[in-house]
Amino acid sequence: MSSAGIDAGRLERLTAAHREGFGAAPTLAARAPGRINLIGEHTDYNDGFVLPAAIDRDLALVASPRDGRRLRLRSLNAEGLADLDLDALRPAGAWHDYAAGVAAQLLAAGHRLGGLDLTLDGTVPLGAGLSSSAALEVAVARALVAANGLDLPDRDLALLCQRAEREFVGANVGIMDQFISVFGRRDHALFLDCRSLATEAVPLPLADAGLALAVCDSGVKHAHAGGEYNRRREECAEAVALLRPRLPRIANLRDVTPAELEEARAAGAFAGHDLAYRRARHVVTEDARVERTVAALRAGDWGTVGAALYASHASLRDDYEVSVPEIDALVMIARETPGVLGSRLMGGGFGGSTITLLRRDALPGFAAAVAAEYPRRTAGAAEATVYPVEIVDGARVATIG
Repeated sequence: MSSAGIDAGRLERLTAAHREGFGAAPTLAARAPGRINLIGEHTDYNDGFVLPAAIDRDLALVASPRDGRRLRLRSLNAEGLADLDLDALRPAGAWHDYAAGVAAQLLAAGHRLGGLDLTLDGTVPLGAGLSSSAALEVAVARALVAANGLDLPDRDLALLCQRAEREFVGANVGIMDQFISVFGRRDHALFLDCRSLATEAVPLPLADAGLALAVCDSGVKHAHAGGEYNRRREECAEAVALLRPRLPRIANLRDVTPAELEEARAAGAFAGHDLAYRRARHVVTEDARVERTVAALRAGDWGTVGAALYASHASLRDDYEVSVPEIDALVMIARETPGVLGSRLMGGGFGGSTITLLRRDALPGFAAAVAAEYPRRTAGAAEATVYPVEIVDGARVATIG
């Protein structure tokens, strides 16, 4: 690897594109990874537990300072130039809103920013549930902080990027995506308490166990800024309000055990509110599955990990209702493939990807099964892509030139 964890060939391509686009040599490089989430879906904004890991799909960039008060961005993945006025940053409904939001939050926090030209290259598939938006936010934040000589601790940088997506872009996301992009560690998952922000690196020795993780992009795109994601947050808040008369100590669903939830339901807490109950049941049991998965990883019990993935998917499909037929088909294909230990919907839902735990030598068979079965089971409505992912370090920035 080369500067900021960007391989030399890619850095050379970025540098050449930057010179061509902006007429200047870049002075710094930054990279921020996308992520998989092994388990813990829709728990982050409920103050619960998640278990993500940073992956080798990322957002890499090079940058150079410029005179004036403009932030200019070119992407190797999109046409045109985004030319942003640092004194008049507003959402435009475009990919560069994530970068503009980061700059806006830095300015709102009292930091001084000068002009900057950036050339970006992303390998995180868009809309696949691998957090392309957080990778962009974190890489741009690293670049802005370094270029302007700012002092911003990693924890604060991750929180600032979350605010950019929530307040500027308008997606009411939790903290997981930005946190893992900043704090990822090679061959480890990150056990994250989304309330206290306490973290623990949990070994994920896939290669030693002869195992692999494969992402399968369903080809069905989703958008977190859409109404369904925010509606689930509202339904969780409704569940908390229904539970609080019986459990006055709770601040969020994180504070409810599965047994307490069932006792409250039996006592009539959810009378006429079955939807709120089912949303709560997913979150409460998913938190328990995260803790069970962490314990299983520590014990090397991969069978329990796989079973937890299947149980998570069933809960997301039936209780949280964020799956779609294409995703369900992928999980069923995985279940029928020899060598697969577990599979589930990953990400916000309504499309995106699955994450599958399987024997490394079963990867070709799984990819072949998806290629053969997915078009048949979905009537050719979408095309799925299977690729293994490696677990890598979090975001880096370095001077170059």
